[in-house]
Amino acid sequence: MSVSALRATYPDYFMSKKKIQLTPGLDVDGILKEIETRYQNEQLTTIDGVKIDFAESWAHLRKSNTEPIIRIYTEAKSQNEADTLADKFIEEIGAIAKL
Repeated sequence: MSVSALRATYPDYFMSKKKIQLTPGLDVDGILKEIETRYQNEQLTTIDGVKIDFAESWAHLRKSNTEPIIRIYTEAKSQNEADTLADKFIEEIGAIAKL
C-alpha cells in the first residue's frame, strides 16, 4: 500500500491558529483556570496550557511568556468548524477578562 493510499484511509482534520491580545497585568493563569472550571466535564489536559478534547474536535489554549496574549489552537473536521471553535474561545476569554 502506498503512503498516499494509506493517508486516504484517515479522516481529514483542519486546524485554526489564533490569538487574543490581553491587557498587561491581567491574570492570565486565572483566565485559564476559569476555562478549566467551565469545561471540567470535558476531557482536559493541563500540560502547557489547557487542552479540551471534545467528541470530534479539540482546543488548546496557552499563554505566551513574552507578551500578553493567549494562543488558541483548534482542530475539527472542517476549516469552518475549527475557526468557529477558536472564535468561541476568543469571545469567552474576552468575557472572562472583561475586554
